[in-house]
Amino acid sequence: MKLSARNISWQVNGRQLLDNIRLETVPGENLGLIGPNGSGKTTLLRILAGLQKPHTGDVWLGDQSMYRMRQRHIARSIALVEQQAMASDRISVHQAVSLGRTPYLSPMRGWSPQDEAIVSRALYDVGIEPLKTRPWHTLSGGEGQRVQIARALAQQPDILLLDEPTNHLDIRHQLSILGLVRALPITVVIALHDLNQAMDCDRVGVLEDGRLVDIGPPEEVLTPHRLRRTFGVHADVLANAQDQRHYMRFRQAV
Repeated sequence: MKLSARNISWQVNGRQLLDNIRLETVPGENLGLIGPNGSGKTTLLRILAGLQKPHTGDVWLGDQSMYRMRQRHIARSIALVEQQAMASDRISVHQAVSLGRTPYLSPMRGWSPQDEAIVSRALYDVGIEPLKTRPWHTLSGGEGQRVQIARALAQQPDILLLDEPTNHLDIRHQLSILGLVRALPITVVIALHDLNQAMDCDRVGVLEDGRLVDIGPPEEVLTPHRLRRTFGVHADVLANAQDQRHYMRFRQAV
């Protein structure tokens, strides 16, 4: 299923946070979004998820406008993991992850063994099954972030949107979560702070002052010229001698 942003613009107090964004996902791809703080990544993800309506433009899910669709239908197709990892809700980790099944429940269709199995699998996949009885509000930031990711997995979306999901996570869990996300047989759009993590995406989109200034394979987009212009840093693109994976070494621009 394709997700398309068609000429999306968004303003706050006269400031243009998004400016005529045109973007279309490729089914099954891992699309990274990068850009300096304030470039519009979070706002764009919230609009793509249907949580905000753009001031101009439209978002299409498959072959129809998202704004003509019922929220339940959208929630069965798209899940969003936002940056904020902590919660004040006095519920257990298991209950928090179970909320991902809400779009599938109704007065005619209650909780089933299949729902329980899906929640259990999501808890296991992100490594928080031992915490399932813990109150959500007592978790650390990294643990809370993994709960949010598990809840999104329990939603079983066709498209998963993640806003810097490795915030608060130690390096072991960063690698685990990113590996899990890359292996999912769905479309993933992920805002990233770490540019080396962006090198593992199928495509990368670069946001700058609310504009999508470049998009394409990371080796074509993340060039020294682009990184100096957008982020103000010098970058050397290097290849690992063993697996030929590319990574970047940064130096401050002068």
